[in-house]
This record gives sequence, structure tokens and C-alpha cells, in this order.
Amino acid sequence: MGLWRFVARLTSKGGIKNFVLLFLLSLSLTVSLISCSASNAQNSNRVDLTLVSYAVTKPAYRKIIPQFIEEWKQQHNQTVRFYESYGASGAQTRAVVDGLDADVVELALALDMKKIAKAGLIQPGWESEAPNNSIVTQSVAALVTRKGNPKQIKTWEDLTKDDVSIITANPKTSGVARWNFLALYGSKIETGAKDAQALDFTSKVYQNVPILPRDAREASDAFFNQGQGDVLINYENELILAGLKGKPSNYIVPETNILIENPVAVIDKNVDKHGNREIAEAFVEYLFTPAAQREFAKIGFRPVNPIVKQEFAAKYPPVKTLFTVKELGGWDKVQNKFFADNAAFDQIQKRIGNGG
Repeated sequence: MGLWRFVARLTSKGGIKNFVLLFLLSLSLTVSLISCSASNAQNSNRVDLTLVSYAVTKPAYRKIIPQFIEEWKQQHNQTVRFYESYGASGAQTRAVVDGLDADVVELALALDMKKIAKAGLIQPGWESEAPNNSIVTQSVAALVTRKGNPKQIKTWEDLTKDDVSIITANPKTSGVARWNFLALYGSKIETGAKDAQALDFTSKVYQNVPILPRDAREASDAFFNQGQGDVLINYENELILAGLKGKPSNYIVPETNILIENPVAVIDKNVDKHGNREIAEAFVEYLFTPAAQREFAKIGFRPVNPIVKQEFAAKYPPVKTLFTVKELGGWDKVQNKFFADNAAFDQIQKRIGNGG
């Protein structure tokens, strides 16, 4: 007998009692179907996994993913098929919130990951679900100069010189630009300045910023391809990667610097829907292994694995004074204080505009 024909007979003959039985039956069938679907996804000979990340990680993942696929095949006799998406961190965040079916996401800053969590796609406490508080790669801010460094840019302070033109993206629209802003502000806080003094210094730097490109790529294009500015503020890893692609640049890593931390997380709602949580969590764990961390280190990221950190010590010399977003109050406080509408950055822009 067909299911719906059985349901029709049950409801026509038994009234409310059979209605309750029908409800319990349908609930049982639903749970069984979900369990069966999840089980089939995990136990089949092939499992799919969707990775969403920000653009500059792509060369590393192109090496890491085949290694993971081979290891998983050997250990579990199961083939993993990856779907990958790379783009600006903010755009990737919006895409995942709007329905991009990601299983694993790596982003440029924890603030973006918090937006995904706020949308209900990641369970609270995601930071503790992976090693190193889920920070899978790190970097620092760097100052790129013209050949020979004609303006003698060596420190953050040098950016306030009257004859220096600075290129950096808009922190209202760019993740890297937020790191840049915090590097400027925090460099003064770390050396004993008060909040007002740090903001005044940051404001003086932005007086020397003639344009605010939308993102890091546009900022780099303005500096390298259009010849604008005397100095570009960018990620150290971006500059190392550019050098590997045959575009070497002259850059300085200031001795007081911000530790740029890039988080990774499993998208709980999606992996539970897809029934591939085991493989998603295993892949995230793999990203912290020496094998994966070496691939990140090769393209410019400072490794978080202690073994690999030692191996690449010559490539990534220690920065004298490193501070973190947590020391500045955490991302929620930082966002509200500096980057929300009418917050510190908007006020700086108004003052610059009013002052010509």
C-alpha cells in the first residue's frame, strides 16, 4: 500500500487518536530519512566538501587539498571531491550568509566569521573547536616603498611626513584596511600613548592618503600599476606572494606591529545538512599539521605550527613588539569604536574633509 493511501485511510477511520499516531509515524519517518541520508553521505565511496576562503590562500590550498585527499583515501578508502570558492573575505562572508553552501570557511579576520555565526550557521564557541583557537594562519602589516626608498620610510611615524603619499584601502569596505588602521592606532598604544594621542596620530597618517580604494587588490593596483603614492600598506604575505610571482617589492616590517590572525571554521548548519561533518572536521584539523602549514608558509603566511615556525624562522624573523586585536578590546569593541557608522574612522574623514 502506498504511504499517502495508508495515511488517508488512517485519518478517515480513527479521528484524533489516529491523527496522533499519524504525527508520530511521520516524525519517525522524517528522523529516519535524515539519519539515513547523513549515514549514506558519510559511508559512501565518495564524499563532497565545499571550501570557501579568501583570495590569497588559493595557491596554498591547491597544494594542501590533493595531499589531504590522498591521505584520507589511504586511511578511509573514501574519495573526497572538493568544491572551492575564493574571493575577498567580506564578499565571501556575505555569500555564505546568503546561502553559499560552504562546509569549511577560512576568512581574513574573525569579525567576518562572527557575522556567519550571528546568522546562525556556526555554533557558539567555534573558536575552541580547532587548534590554536581556530587561527590557522598569521601575518603582519608591512610598508611597501618605491625602489630605493626615496622618502626614507622606515617606521609608522614616517607616514606622517608632509611629503609622503600613502595608499591603503578603505577600512569601511576592506578587511586588510581594518588591519592597517589597527596597526597604526595600536602602534601608538603599545608605546605608551593614550587613546586620544593614538587617534590623533592615525588621523595625521590618513591626511596623507589621497584615495581610499575599495579593497586590497585595488590599492595594490593603484600603487604598482598606476604609480600612485610613495608607500603602500599591505599584508606581509601579499608581498611575499607577489615576489614569488615575479613582482618583487621593497618593503619594511615595522618593529611594533599587529598580529594578523586568520580563522577557519566548520559551518555547522551546512555539514549537518550534508552529513559530512566528520570529513569537514578532519580537513580543518589537517590544516594545522606540518604538511599543510608548510604550504601556507611557502606563500607568505607566518605558520602557527611550532615545528614549521622553527623551520621557517629565517624567512619570518620575529617582530620586536606584536599586539593583537584582543589587546585592543576584541573585534566587537573594535568594530563599534572604529568602523561603525559615525565611529572613529568616519570622524577622522570628516576632520580631514573640513580641514581641506
